[in-house]
Amino acid sequence: MIKIAITDDHPLLLEGLKNILSQQENFTVVGCYSSASELLTGLENQIIDVLLLDINLSDSNSIDLIKPILKKYPATQIMMLSVHNEFAVINSTLEEGAMGYIQKNALVTEIILGIQMILKGEKFLCNQTQKIVEMKTNSGLNAVPKLTRREKEILLEASLGLTTIQIADKLFISPHTVESHRKNLIVKFKTTNLSTAIKLAMEYGLVRP
Repeated sequence: MIKIAITDDHPLLLEGLKNILSQQENFTVVGCYSSASELLTGLENQIIDVLLLDINLSDSNSIDLIKPILKKYPATQIMMLSVHNEFAVINSTLEEGAMGYIQKNALVTEIILGIQMILKGEKFLCNQTQKIVEMKTNSGLNAVPKLTRREKEILLEASLGLTTIQIADKLFISPHTVESHRKNLIVKFKTTNLSTAIKLAMEYGLVRP
């Protein structure tokens, strides 16, 4: 019997997936979690074969969860559940070790097929995601930027409308240091201004208001 865990912060989707997958032969859903903290606690008590992982959790950026989970539970295969169709997000999850990526509006048959494929050690992308990967051009981000703690702090404060001077005072650093971080962030996000970098960081779940 294939043991599956589902993590999603939308109760209806969580319950719907549980009901659908539980009806499949050889599938058993052994855990349903609505947050990263619940998931990590659950994994301590239950060995699973497949983890369906929502990319947007209220208490964590799921991309950052992939490597630690795989390091501790190397036999577990991870399939991302997402509403994101940006190449950078898709590519980042695969680079971190996820074996599959499925849009939340994908057909049930694709989810079932995806689970079967990743259990064989083969990567799986739903049709929508596959098209995005195939259409990728050289422009734009290839992966979600990895930010330092300080960069996240500055993005958060800037998103609240604080000026360079105000951020410097609040974080007890110099205005020059704040400006250096702002410039680095613009480079990391391949934008021309910090406002766009903030918007992308919010969309990717790197910064939470």
